[in-house]
Amino acid sequence: MSRLPPQEHPVSTAVETDVLIVGSGPAGAAAALALSTYGVPHIVVTRYAHLADTPRAHITNQRTMEVLRDLGVEQEVVARATPQHLMGNTTFCTSLAGEELGRVRSWGTDPLARAGHELAGPTRMCDLPQHLMEPILVNAAVARGTRLRYETEYLSHTQDADGVTATVHDRLRGDTYEIRARYLIGADGGRSKVAEVAGLPMRGRTGVAGSINIVFEADLSRYTAHRPSTLYWVLTPGATVGGIGAGLVRCVRPWNEWLIVWGYDVTAGAPDLTTEYAESVVRKLVGDDDLAVTITSSSAWTVNEMYAETYADGRVFCAGDAVHRHPPSNGLGSNTSIQDAYNLAWKLKLVLDGTAHPRLLDTYTAERAPVGRQVVTRANRSIRETAPVFEALGGLAPQTPAQLRADIDARKDATDAAERQRAALREAIAAKVYEFDAHGVDLNQRYTSAAIVPDGTPDPGFARDPELYHQPSSRPGARLPHAWITSGSRTLSTLDTVGRGRFTLLTGIGGDAWVRAAGKQDVEIATVVIGPGQPYEDPYGDWARLREIPDAGALLVRPDGYVAFRHPDGAPTTAGDLLADALRRILGHA
Repeated sequence: MSRLPPQEHPVSTAVETDVLIVGSGPAGAAAALALSTYGVPHIVVTRYAHLADTPRAHITNQRTMEVLRDLGVEQEVVARATPQHLMGNTTFCTSLAGEELGRVRSWGTDPLARAGHELAGPTRMCDLPQHLMEPILVNAAVARGTRLRYETEYLSHTQDADGVTATVHDRLRGDTYEIRARYLIGADGGRSKVAEVAGLPMRGRTGVAGSINIVFEADLSRYTAHRPSTLYWVLTPGATVGGIGAGLVRCVRPWNEWLIVWGYDVTAGAPDLTTEYAESVVRKLVGDDDLAVTITSSSAWTVNEMYAETYADGRVFCAGDAVHRHPPSNGLGSNTSIQDAYNLAWKLKLVLDGTAHPRLLDTYTAERAPVGRQVVTRANRSIRETAPVFEALGGLAPQTPAQLRADIDARKDATDAAERQRAALREAIAAKVYEFDAHGVDLNQRYTSAAIVPDGTPDPGFARDPELYHQPSSRPGARLPHAWITSGSRTLSTLDTVGRGRFTLLTGIGGDAWVRAAGKQDVEIATVVIGPGQPYEDPYGDWARLREIPDAGALLVRPDGYVAFRHPDGAPTTAGDLLADALRRILGHA
């Protein structure tokens, strides 16, 4: 039989698209889902042959759930996730089988915090590990038009006045080719090559501490089901070396799939991650030498404290861990990544279809870089705020098991010193609410950029701690407040009236001029009129209390749910000019 001649891959012209996304993690997948929802042609490339295969990120906060609700995948996430009521008994202990030292009601499960969550929005936070979240985002994106290329590695890019040319390597075929896009999104993680090639300036440091993830299967229901939680923190000798403040046993799926985080001395290098080593760490933190355990995977990583000062270079934008690199404390990583993508996607859509000037894209850095800086700072501070728990039990210096046991037992004595120790331990554990229930960190972002039109009113600030408590506001730059309203037999959130890639104008009785003005603009604006006898009604009066303007006033809300413009009255003769001027400024035409 004659042999066929070897096939050569011809040099092809560049593949063309509007947007190239590098990376299929939370930021890249969310960008793809949003762009496909908005009808923007794009390609996603990932160097890997599959999506995430380990749990990684997991906390999915209320704002992210709002984003997923707007993008049409909320119910699928809820169906796969661990629900909020099984997340909240964050426990501090000597081991899962050992002595419990205290708990923190977390993730909105405290009765008062639960009320705050219900008042803040229509969604509920949940726990969905990254290896389950990514397929939901990617499958929905592909179904809506995303072109996805696995085993395609980004190598470099150049850009000119009209677009970006990226060079990629097909790891399956072995050839290299170019993709020509009008814009490039680098969502390629904490070692982002896109950010490196783009030369984005970074501030901070990497390799702050060493950590090990051990993913395993074991039935731990007898240690955990009576105190359901996402996180169990273990105070044991060695727990203060490296790591994220203490030993951590994290529930991946109740109560049989788990992930342990354990530290190591980063200056000495990671230990040899043998199965025997991993099993020993698992049994140490669980406190059961006879535990039947199956190790799924183990890996070493380092704690970082780094953020980008700018998220863009010309037509290249970076998102997610590419621009904010931090430990998993507070559960902020994938949430911030998804919200980065959501902020950028609608702006790209409007620039690409000619509605907005490219200057609109400058607001991406202006709005999201301060958020990235905040979450990097908060996550690393949360690690340091674990120290007082150890200090209440005898200090942070390495302790032998006997020393630690004696310090823990000392708090049980009927002495003044023991009473002070008990109080110090309670206070130290209670203070961890800044890591495990920081509702304000999740929802209190206030944007300041050219895509926000100030209304001239003084900023009232926050009435309570802005990290712990959400404070709704209709001020330009704030997320639209949530209130339950009705339309016929339907009950819906005010947040359900906005989004879907278009602007929305909310007004009330007497706001007819605003409605007419909205219909005359060159950009799509949905109108929502709320009041007695109107298309939407406010039966509980909640919207009237939250809107901060009279009935005839107007709020112009961006596609991402943030208030862009506010006016206090009906402006019967000037509404058209006011709204047109606001849109020119928001869209970068002014």
